[in-house]
Amino acid sequence: MTHVPRTVLLSAALRAAERGWYVFPLRPGTKRPALHSEQACTRTGPCASGHRKWEQRATTTPDRIRAAWSQAPFNVGIATGPSGLVVVDLDKPKSQDNGSADAPDGAATFEALCERTGQPVPRTRTIRTASGGSHLYFTAPTAVRLHNTAGTLAPLVDTRAWGGYVVAAGSTIDGHTYEVAGPALINPLPPGLLALLIPPHPSTTSPIPLTPTVARTGRAADAALTWGRRNVRQAPEGTRNIRLLESARALGRFVAWGDIPRHVVEDAFQEEGEAAGLTAAECRTTIRSALDWSIRTCRPRTAA
Repeated sequence: MTHVPRTVLLSAALRAAERGWYVFPLRPGTKRPALHSEQACTRTGPCASGHRKWEQRATTTPDRIRAAWSQAPFNVGIATGPSGLVVVDLDKPKSQDNGSADAPDGAATFEALCERTGQPVPRTRTIRTASGGSHLYFTAPTAVRLHNTAGTLAPLVDTRAWGGYVVAAGSTIDGHTYEVAGPALINPLPPGLLALLIPPHPSTTSPIPLTPTVARTGRAADAALTWGRRNVRQAPEGTRNIRLLESARALGRFVAWGDIPRHVVEDAFQEEGEAAGLTAAECRTTIRSALDWSIRTCRPRTAA
């Protein structure tokens, strides 16, 4: 194991905290949290009112960080949820799992995903990991609470948000250091990726109720479109993209069933989204991703 001076790792922890990222110690040379487990908790100190896990113990307070890293050369963990981050983890294939060194890695499958969904590969703060993979850092949306995923976007592509953490730049594992390997600027999570990461039934308002009889007629599609347009139009600032996403998803089944033409839905929501203050490009990407997802996952009318 390569020993990194405590001062180097302390500096890495403090730099992350200066960005507003909540950090906590990882065992030297590893990815494992250095904090005690729930089973070993003495219910004293920070845990006096109950066991506090690493996400709750993560901090941006310099004095707490200096006190922790004075004890050992801890690697640095960043709790992504409290830090307002979504990190896309592009991993390398493990030969024992794939049986071939030529298997596509996470970067390749992520690029293919972006191509399929009609969006460019996003550029944002990129960290090269100890295994040779990449972490893409994005600012998390404020209107929805995302959680970790494993392979949801594509093979060897995971995400870290609430309930997850990443190893910060400056940390070292097996002699390999996590380091910045791309743009330093962090960009927001693109709408196309957000559409794929939101849980299957996102809802900030209650959709209109549809009885089985009504759902079999074109009137249901018209009613759903009216509700969806109003849902976007009345969205408070900060929730407009989420409202647009959920509204378009709600119409996807009617498009799949042939009750309403896709271009009618796209034109209606494009108009409402732009009127609500979203950019034309943002609206197009969100609407396309939402409808594609809904049509792809829609059950037959008889099963709905």
